[in-house]
Amino acid sequence: MATHHGKEGVVTAGGSGVGELTGFTLETTADVVEDTALTDATKSFVAGRTSFSGTLEMHFDETDSGQTQLVSGASLTFKLLPEGSSGGDRKFEGSGIVTGMSVNQPLDGVVARSVTFQGTGALTIGTE
Repeated sequence: MATHHGKEGVVTAGGSGVGELTGFTLETTADVVEDTALTDATKSFVAGRTSFSGTLEMHFDETDSGQTQLVSGASLTFKLLPEGSSGGDRKFEGSGIVTGMSVNQPLDGVVARSVTFQGTGALTIGTE
């Protein structure tokens, strides 16, 4: 069984690496549609449409080209690499729209930035 340390993760948005990344979340979902017939004793279902969305967490860096693209409404290609970007590493890639961006200004800490996106179209799962 292979496990990976979080420090291996890499994200690109719009072709640029996102600097100061501290974490990311990718969520995939599938609609389920009931196809039970009137005479069936138990319910049955079929898979419907799929979708994906995500959140990127980072230290705020106004000079990072990857971060400057992450503004609400921007349409970008996202590539999330939880194992890193070496050949053979798992990747999740797809187009998405930035749906939100927040900046957290703590009293005694590093300024943080959080970005959410909604996938549009299919998510490709493969290797780098």
